[in-house]
Amino acid sequence: MTTARVLGLAICLASTSAFALEQGEALINGFGTVGITHLGGEDDGRGYGLSGQTNDSWRGDQLSKFGAQLTYGVTDTVGLTLQTTAKAYSDEWKANLEWAYLSWQSTDNLMLRFGRLRTPVYMYSESIDVGFAYPWLRLPDEVYSQVQLSNYEGADLVYNLPLSFATASFQLAGGQARNRDYYLYDDKFDIDYSKVFGASVSLATNDFGTFRIGYTEAGIETDISGTIVGIVPPGVGVTQEQSLLQLDKDKGKFTSIGYQYDNGTWLTANEWTSRVIENDNTHSTDSFYLMGGRRFGDFLAHVTYAQLDEDEGRQNSWTLGLNYNILPTVVLKGEYKRVDTNGGYDGVFVRNSQELYENTVNSRTRGLLGVPARNYDGDIISAGVDFVF
Repeated sequence: MTTARVLGLAICLASTSAFALEQGEALINGFGTVGITHLGGEDDGRGYGLSGQTNDSWRGDQLSKFGAQLTYGVTDTVGLTLQTTAKAYSDEWKANLEWAYLSWQSTDNLMLRFGRLRTPVYMYSESIDVGFAYPWLRLPDEVYSQVQLSNYEGADLVYNLPLSFATASFQLAGGQARNRDYYLYDDKFDIDYSKVFGASVSLATNDFGTFRIGYTEAGIETDISGTIVGIVPPGVGVTQEQSLLQLDKDKGKFTSIGYQYDNGTWLTANEWTSRVIENDNTHSTDSFYLMGGRRFGDFLAHVTYAQLDEDEGRQNSWTLGLNYNILPTVVLKGEYKRVDTNGGYDGVFVRNSQELYENTVNSRTRGLLGVPARNYDGDIISAGVDFVF
């Protein structure tokens, strides 16, 4: 990896800055992705992905996004960071204020931040919108579709402890997130997160990569409902609103364990997660991915296996990717992903509320009524460019 590329990435990802700007100094950076994606194998226009834009048409709104970040030195120890993005969510482009916080570098190793911050859920949470920061064009859906909350209002504490062989980093976070969008069953719903708490520990070694453990919990309040047409007496043919899931400040818990390594030639990234939501009538949702890659000059070839397990069944996928460094801060990426589900499980494919209802009726009537739950599979082709400046 070239020095220029390292510097460009470090500047772009200055959320927990290793340096403090002097008073009155400002730093402006931009980043983005221009990409297209296509789902083959499911020929009924079915959606796939976090908010469902990937389907059998060539579309750019699932992958494309643009962002800018301003960092300003209020004093030599107090800084202001603002980050905005423009990206599509459920077929609608939106401008988002992702970060808006004041930071206080109280010592060389301790930083306190107050305002709107990234939720420390995943290994790539801080850089989730900065595609240049990771090898994929689309992060592994099996893991990164589990928690849709990307930021919260509150505070966190970051402490870095230099060691002879590594740097240990500790983060504690707390706050809330109100009136957020939640995409499920091909529709958007309002969701509130109260008493958000997060903690993570990472160890960035000098020679053996970076290890990370994270835990996040929050009280969740939402009412997921759908409009269905009845197929069982006495409501046959009657259109009605039906509640699919109600949570009243029920606790959601999310655990993540990750490891990444990059020596300039060989690299790997791996993450395991587990999600539990109290009173949603399911057991834990477990997922993981394993990625390995090798650089050949300006090219990077990589392969990823990912898996998602819930009560209903399993989704697994293989992703093959090839990247080319056009410039030190511009990367051209291409990917092929084969994804399958089993057990009558929709996985990250989009199933609407009518389908869910008819599948449930079929199960309860032992196949006499409704439609049996089916498996899904597909071939996802993606191509695009990630850049920072």
